[in-house]
Amino acid sequence: MVVLGIETSCDETGVGIVDIGERRVLANVVASQHSVHATYGGVVPELASREHLRALAPVAAEAFARSGLAPRDVDAVAVTRGPGLAGCLHMGLSAAKALALALGRPLIGVNHLEGHLAAPFLETPDLEYPHLGLLVSGGHTALVDVRGPFDRRRLGATLDDAAGEAFDKVAKLLELGFPGGPALDALAESGANAGGPALPAARPKGGGPGFSYSGLKTAVRLHLERERAAGREPDRAGVAAAFRRAAIAPLVERAVGEAVALGYRTITAGGGVACNRLLRTSLERAARAAGLRAVLCSPQLCADNGAMIAYAGGLRLGRGEASPPDLGVDPSLDERS
Repeated sequence: MVVLGIETSCDETGVGIVDIGERRVLANVVASQHSVHATYGGVVPELASREHLRALAPVAAEAFARSGLAPRDVDAVAVTRGPGLAGCLHMGLSAAKALALALGRPLIGVNHLEGHLAAPFLETPDLEYPHLGLLVSGGHTALVDVRGPFDRRRLGATLDDAAGEAFDKVAKLLELGFPGGPALDALAESGANAGGPALPAARPKGGGPGFSYSGLKTAVRLHLERERAAGREPDRAGVAAAFRRAAIAPLVERAVGEAVALGYRTITAGGGVACNRLLRTSLERAARAAGLRAVLCSPQLCADNGAMIAYAGGLRLGRGEASPPDLGVDPSLDERS
């Protein structure tokens, strides 16, 4: 069974084609909008929607060209219906509905976060349920007890900013441009051996489950203000490294701790922040020390993409699900939906 997946939840236009039975990605094409939004220092929803409208047809054409398939070879069309920016979601859903109708194929609405949780199966054939899933992206940060493809339980989530959002905001404080997360990660690498300022880890005040990034972000801002008020130029690499350590450490600690408590042997990580170098190395090291396995997707499958949506949609189609023609978007979905 071959499924085409469309992803337009934010500022990436993704079209993927996946052979569901073989868990094989036939094509996975993503068009970035970074240059469009860089001037504004963040994603402008109206511009993002327009860019999806411009990019969807050529991205789909490239996906078919890479796969060697024609539209008629597709057995179903899957599309992200949430969470995300409403206008962006509507662009992808409208295209998916039109294609499904023209081909006479089933339409499957997919939770974007379900796609991230499903993505590791595309590169790890022996991955099994249950396992501990770590979702870390620009809009979401959560630990998930993944008991099956449709059986999930939230174990903890951010109480304020998502990890990726915090990375972008701190990158803006450090004048690193947009998108800030990758630039901050690169700068932190150069300052990895520097002490940097003492910053609070991204944990809730008083303990408790979940994560909290607002205090960490504020601590960075106050440090920079104090340094500049004293006539000193802040050590940006040291600040970036200190922030990255404080942001990543609680994610790794909680993921390993929850997996051990559940008696699970595997931790997966998905979402754009799962591309972060410190997260990847720290999670692999901590998991190995605890006798666990860390399964990390390649960066292309960590970031928003159509292949993960195609695979998640194929799983739903496999159990007889299909969406009605009047399917709508739901920008507020979470990983439990």
